[in-house]
Amino acid sequence: MDILRFATAGSVDDGKSTLIGRLLYDTKTVFSDQIDAVERVSREHGDEHVNLALLTDGLRAEREQGITIDVAYRYFATPKRKFIIADTPGHVQYTRNMVTGASTADLALVLVDARKGVLEQSRRHAFLATLLQVPHIVLCVNKMDLVDYSQEVYDAIHADFTAFAAKLRVPDLTIIPMSALAGDNVVTRSTNMPWYEGGSLLHHLESVHVASDRNLIDVRFPVQYVIRPQSDDWHDYRGYAGQVAGGVLRKGDEVMVLPSGFTSRIKSVETADGEVDEAFPPMSVTVRLEDDIDVSRGDMICRPTNMPSASQDIDAMICWMDESAPLRVGAKYHIKHTTRTARTIVKGLSYRLDVNTLHRDEEAQTLGLNDIGRIQLRTTQPLMCDAYSRNRTTGGFILVDEATNRTVAAGMITEPAL
Repeated sequence: MDILRFATAGSVDDGKSTLIGRLLYDTKTVFSDQIDAVERVSREHGDEHVNLALLTDGLRAEREQGITIDVAYRYFATPKRKFIIADTPGHVQYTRNMVTGASTADLALVLVDARKGVLEQSRRHAFLATLLQVPHIVLCVNKMDLVDYSQEVYDAIHADFTAFAAKLRVPDLTIIPMSALAGDNVVTRSTNMPWYEGGSLLHHLESVHVASDRNLIDVRFPVQYVIRPQSDDWHDYRGYAGQVAGGVLRKGDEVMVLPSGFTSRIKSVETADGEVDEAFPPMSVTVRLEDDIDVSRGDMICRPTNMPSASQDIDAMICWMDESAPLRVGAKYHIKHTTRTARTIVKGLSYRLDVNTLHRDEEAQTLGLNDIGRIQLRTTQPLMCDAYSRNRTTGGFILVDEATNRTVAAGMITEPAL
């Protein structure tokens, strides 16, 4: 079975955690002792219904305030597919948490309250999902039970969000009316909305096609570790381990190692279970080459006719995550890109982006906590990179504070300078 990673997003009290709890509860992937604990806490809080949000809101502060603060990861499976859920916060001050949760997602669930319609925060979350190149977006029009399952309310929200999404280049948009609390259109089709002709949320999650979202054209294999066993039986073995970031690797393919530029052919592609005919994203494999050439951690294996840019000048969008100090032009950081680490300096700040209005503040001098902006970097050694829109792995990076070793920013390369 393949794996679908999806993230939730939406304003406070739109029901994100309740929706995830409903998915876990109705698919019977929650242990009975967890249900008993949630029912007990719900009674203690005087809740009329079982508070399914407690299945994901694990922090005490989250339960006391009724909000999501941290990114909660949950796992469940159906006979058709495995799922990894990132329940991300809705508060604007936790934008960095949402960026973290959505950065690896194949699909984003954006929730809106049917009573309130599409809010500023709803647009912000949709924009962040498209900024992070999440290929599939599902707008969940939640709490339809509180508007008497009105088709007119749903149609108005549908038209409003569709018009906004047209500005964001959303590759795939699905809109589903539902009630997470009552279970309408979450796991099974609801009889309360006969006017809705689509499937339930779970049906969409099980059937959405994500295999073609991965880049199978550009071969990208960042070397993570060189395997050289010390045993006498394996003294000639030399393998390069890592996760395939793009393209398809096959035995006999001609490849090039960057930055050295040496070429060779693939002798074998191996996994923990033995040799395989081919490898593709996101498989973790060991690649052996026919020639004994110098390859080390941080190098990139690609095709001689299809290479990433090897650049020291990077133009990127970043989300600033450090609450102790803002980003400043001229500041120096460590940059971690795929398996390579280098030092970098911030050469310039083009603008700070208001994610609510999409306004660009070109007069901005710094980026503070949760700010998003476009910057220029100069690295001490070339990075083998692609635009983030083409490859989310080779186009993404993080900045690390040199003194504290704290991650201060997550970045998306818009274009490597040639």
